[in-house]
Amino acid sequence: MKHWADQRVALLTQHGKERVIAPVLEPALGCVVHHVDHFDTDQLGTFTRDVPRPGSQLEAARQKARMGMTLSGLPMGLASEGSFGPDPFTGMFPWNVEMLVWLDDRLGIEVVGMAQGPAQSGHLQTADWAAVERFAEEEGFPSHHLVMRPQDQDDPRLIKGITDWPALRTAFDACVRQASNGQVFVELDLRAFANPTRMARIGEAAQDLLKRLQSTCPACAKPGYWITKRTGGLPCRACKRPTKTYSSQEWACVSCTHQHTERRTDRLFAEPQHCEHCNP
Repeated sequence: MKHWADQRVALLTQHGKERVIAPVLEPALGCVVHHVDHFDTDQLGTFTRDVPRPGSQLEAARQKARMGMTLSGLPMGLASEGSFGPDPFTGMFPWNVEMLVWLDDRLGIEVVGMAQGPAQSGHLQTADWAAVERFAEEEGFPSHHLVMRPQDQDDPRLIKGITDWPALRTAFDACVRQASNGQVFVELDLRAFANPTRMARIGEAAQDLLKRLQSTCPACAKPGYWITKRTGGLPCRACKRPTKTYSSQEWACVSCTHQHTERRTDRLFAEPQHCEHCNP
């Protein structure tokens, strides 16, 4: 796009995220993703809980983007931040949400892309090596790296960078010796370069960000015009009562005050399985 043709955009990361972000954004926008890595982003929070993340997921991504801009001296920057928790549907399965923030001080805009889906983020506390082996196989080790500590999940004695079976066994034996209860706590390494499932999700967030950057406001022509809210009420196909399935969506500009409401046209009814009356 004309806004970013041949322009450098700072990307602060030490975990290889440029490998899935740059191939999405550079060809479509004409920009150059400028990798900034001379800062330890683990200082801003770690998934292993040894460094807590201050603020929200969005605030952390924004802080990283701004820091990359400061370190590089560029007026544009982007950064990603992930979070992990239970899935929003049943609360039973691990879930990953990735945010990718784009800051452009020239245009005065902030645009946020997002992707979410099932995560590879399990954990196990045990004293049994065979249980560790089963866990590692189920979680996709060694392509998905592991982290281990003695005693329990709060023990500060942390071993990262476990990338092969001999290293896993060595870490297990060391942690068992250190633990007063003879147990270890093993979990997935959630850093992007160590977790291919998460890295793919970051690539999906880059695709979402691209769509938003390519959508311009009808009033001011700035990028980032996108859906901000969906309203339920689509009638059930069987009983015709309103459901929680969305019937309209609101679009808004990230720069000016322009917005509009758009009624759903791809479907007229919700299926009965999504109806609180037909499927209570």
